[in-house]
Amino acid sequence: MNETDEALYSRYLTTHDGQVFRILLERHRETLMLFINGYVNNLDDAEELMMDAFAEVAAGPTLFSGRSAFKTWLFSIGKNLALMHLRKQRRRPVASEELSEETPDPGELPELQLLKEDRNRQLYGALQQLNDDYRQILILLYFEQMSHEEAARVMRKNRRQIYHLAERGRAALREKLERMGFSDAQYG
Repeated sequence: MNETDEALYSRYLTTHDGQVFRILLERHRETLMLFINGYVNNLDDAEELMMDAFAEVAAGPTLFSGRSAFKTWLFSIGKNLALMHLRKQRRRPVASEELSEETPDPGELPELQLLKEDRNRQLYGALQQLNDDYRQILILLYFEQMSHEEAARVMRKNRRQIYHLAERGRAALREKLERMGFSDAQYG
């Protein structure tokens, strides 16, 4: 039986069973790290911040009220940690033009294993070139399969803003992919 995240977290809080916590970690670590990397543009920092987010989750339910989905709460923690990290580092997010043209080899980076096919690497590269809000909304809606309402909570925007961001983000991604030689049939 596939338990919900909320049920697993509740069971973890009552039993402190590390195996239950590992299930939550396995379900969300890669996509949370990808989401955090959208803020910090450094996979090592993103991995560390992802682990910090899970450490906060493991510490207990001080902030989780159950009013939102567990994943929404987890991604909010990740976003807040990424923003604090940027403030501490006194740096801004790197603009896509400043990023290296080199694409990391997914075989060398376990966090990118789900992007190991060439088409997925191209999609990831195109996503990295989008502005932060477009990239984040597309990751939340399509990789994380969050609802528009959940994405609005994570990004601290209203539903109308989320719908507009998603529409503009899809258009910007489509344009980037078309410039890279992809047709609608290849990535649609």
